[in-house]
Amino acid sequence: MVLWVFGYGSLVWNPGFEFDEKVIGFIKGYKRVFDLACIDHRGTPENPARTCTLEAHGGAICWGAAFCVRGGPEKEKFAMEYLERRECEYDQKTLVDFFTEGDTIMPMLTEVLVFTSTPDKISNKYYLGPAPLEEMASQIATASGPCGNNREYLFRLEKALNDIGHDDDSIIELANEVRKKLGLKGRPKEKKLEVPHIPLKSHIQPLHALPLAEAIALDS
Repeated sequence: MVLWVFGYGSLVWNPGFEFDEKVIGFIKGYKRVFDLACIDHRGTPENPARTCTLEAHGGAICWGAAFCVRGGPEKEKFAMEYLERRECEYDQKTLVDFFTEGDTIMPMLTEVLVFTSTPDKISNKYYLGPAPLEEMASQIATASGPCGNNREYLFRLEKALNDIGHDDDSIIELANEVRKKLGLKGRPKEKKLEVPHIPLKSHIQPLHALPLAEAIALDS
């Protein structure tokens, strides 16, 4: 058996589980947003952190990394148990098509697992929803938890995306606003090359929502 998992947040730089292959690429129809609360890793119940999740958005693409776990059911089970504990604030699993830069029409992989969250404050207690940029920056600049402070999570994500060669302008904008709050120098925007339109032909199949597990102090 083979398990593929798509990482778009801290999994990009810190997967935390044993994997056999890592491939840089993207999924279609989603954008990265900082709309999810974290109360046990980078924040507390009294002062929750903001971490990223995915929001369905037509025409969008989200770059990240796909991780492959090979070696049979036991190895896959071990990886899934770890991920379900770590990603306990994400209440859904979704299967997506995964594309690489060399082939933007035909997916390299299908049925790649990604952890997502229900964008509803009633059914998902961790969902914060969108907020003005300045408000999000203030929250991220001050939140801290067992795994470190919230701003480190944001800055490490910004660097990880730069390291794989696919900056996210919304992440740079948010990170610069946090730096402004902290009195730090902002990162200049780099001139980007024009990217050809990538048609949406993925078949995204949502799976069942999972009950929220007890949180543990692992970065999400």
